[in-house]
Amino acid sequence: MKHLTEMVRQHKAGKTNGIYAVCSAHPLVLEAAIRYTSANQTPLLIEATSNQVDQFGGYTGMTPADFRGFVCQLADSLNFPQDALILGGDHLGPNRWQNLPAAQAMANADDLIKSYVAAGFKKSTLIAACPVRTIRFP
Repeated sequence: MKHLTEMVRQHKAGKTNGIYAVCSAHPLVLEAAIRYTSANQTPLLIEATSNQVDQFGGYTGMTPADFRGFVCQLADSLNFPQDALILGGDHLGPNRWQNLPAAQAMANADDLIKSYVAAGFKKSTLIAACPVRTIRFP
């Protein structure tokens, strides 16, 4: 998290900056991102979406803890320091469970967010405004 807070501090001081970020669970994409940021000696933000990775395994078959282990193992194999990795969750909320009643979708979303936090993810994008089976938007 120190990387992100330092970026905010620098931005407020007038420095133009940014971070390399990918939202993928594909090993070749992650390897390319790690190699690129390693060559540029910068931190890397890797985000998983709630469809890719969730407490039930998502479409990748990975929970947030599994995904963290997968990314850290890949980083280690490429000699990339784990303290330069920032893991994030994208579209966390009930989106994954639009076919369920609102109460169940929100309970799953609550567990989803808790599982990302417990796995050490430091950045999250919460999306709570989506239709679910018992609540439809006009």
